[in-house]
Amino acid sequence: MGRRGEIALDPRLSMIARMVGSCACCADIGCDHGRLGAFLLQTGQCKALQMTDISGPSLDKARALMDNLDMADRVRFSVGDGLLALEGTPDVIVIAGMGGATIAQILENGREKLGRVRLVLQPNVAAPQLRRTLCALDYAVTDEQVVQDGRRCYVVIQAEPGKADYSPKQLTVGPVLLERMPRALEPYAAFRLRVARKALAGALASEDDSQQAPLEREIAIWEEVWTCLQR
Repeated sequence: MGRRGEIALDPRLSMIARMVGSCACCADIGCDHGRLGAFLLQTGQCKALQMTDISGPSLDKARALMDNLDMADRVRFSVGDGLLALEGTPDVIVIAGMGGATIAQILENGREKLGRVRLVLQPNVAAPQLRRTLCALDYAVTDEQVVQDGRRCYVVIQAEPGKADYSPKQLTVGPVLLERMPRALEPYAAFRLRVARKALAGALASEDDSQQAPLEREIAIWEEVWTCLQR
């Protein structure tokens, strides 16, 4: 908390907030402590919020924060499973800090709640699976950013309704990141290479043939990206 109750965000949440932009109503799915939503209200980026969490005690933390900041009257709190907890349709939906497979499942289960909503997603892992699911739900990736927070790198994805069909390389790296090749992609590419090479070594040691080819393809993609970034 900053001075006079002002909310200060870490680099990861700051990037998510920037990608949310300005809107009438934002929904934070799995809001946990509620700091992102509090920041969006304090800065005037959003006029109203929907905050949901599958855990009642977790949602109580967000409710307590909003009470302390005298902003609870601008928030609709709901306990429930993903998008199914939403009441009404927001302009932007944020789902952050979960695995890509979990976010994908939330979107699939709540697809009837999506409408024309803009999505801001931050998967901790399995970003390629999440991008594949977005395509299946008729969503296209319109922006992607890599942000470094301490020793970790995070990818934040914005998606909007639209048709998209991505190549394996676009699914792995991200269509927007692949097009822009930002300098921030360099540490993330190095991280993905380390993870994939370690996984391949494990697959070779255990003679798991089913994993070797996919991991070799992933490594080849990230090696190509890494080489391009060094030019």
